[in-house]
Amino acid sequence: MKHISPIFGLIFLLSSCIKNNPDPVWIKINEWTLEANPNATTPAGELTEDISDAWVFVGNEFIGVFELPCEIPVITNGTQAIRVYPTVLNNGISATKKIYPFLDFYEVTADLVENETVTLDPVTRYKSNVNFWIEDFENSTVIKIENDPTSDATIQVVDATASPIGQPSNGNGFGCINLSETVNRWIAYSDDSDVLNLTPGQDAYVEIDYHNTNRITSGLLAVSPSGTIDNPNIQMNPQSESEVVWKKIYIELKEIVGGSDPGAYFQLSFLAVLDDEDASGQINIDNIKVVYY
Repeated sequence: MKHISPIFGLIFLLSSCIKNNPDPVWIKINEWTLEANPNATTPAGELTEDISDAWVFVGNEFIGVFELPCEIPVITNGTQAIRVYPTVLNNGISATKKIYPFLDFYEVTADLVENETVTLDPVTRYKSNVNFWIEDFENSTVIKIENDPTSDATIQVVDATASPIGQPSNGNGFGCINLSETVNRWIAYSDDSDVLNLTPGQDAYVEIDYHNTNRITSGLLAVSPSGTIDNPNIQMNPQSESEVVWKKIYIELKEIVGGSDPGAYFQLSFLAVLDDEDASGQINIDNIKVVYY
């Protein structure tokens, strides 16, 4: 009996722990909705988004980062505040998920009950004090993207209503660049009469909707009394012709701005060269939006 009693004691202890362990509450979070902010000081343009994830807090406890939609088990109960923060793939990198600093978080207070599910439909808006620089190609006669004199290819505005690829949102046009073996390079910058005055240390991003069968690099031109420096930033890889779709990317600019000369102003830069071994390539872009404080 001396050898058996400890075993019975262990079984009793385990059964007590299992019995006393509470069942989870399930929090189901659906995909984000981005809506207009009626208090915005500047127009936000077309509200396209790819807010793929969420940082989730219950009370003051950080629960984790989750791709939406999701269902999360939580070992807590009672009345709790649930906060959901809009999260994007920073620079398009799936391993780098970052709370997007220009969007409001979503918060509800819910009564959490074991074995029951709380369903959330999170809604967010751009914060009211956010600034925007926008090229949405809705005006075919005035484009804020200028082709460099050395560029072979040029950007053209395409009527989205007549295009087989459509558009990522409601609108009339998007920018199109066609590359071939003889017209194989596109170089362009945002309009130098409408420059970006970005503040070092402050968050700044460029959002781009893109549909491409050829790679394209987005950069930031820093112009200061000491000279002009082009900072290539993020490359958007090509998609196959049979599977190409509209995508959206959020590109962080803060590091480039912070590393530039004091007093510099900025312009977007774009570079596309026909991919090796391809006879042609197409790049479509829309809703280019610099978001900053």
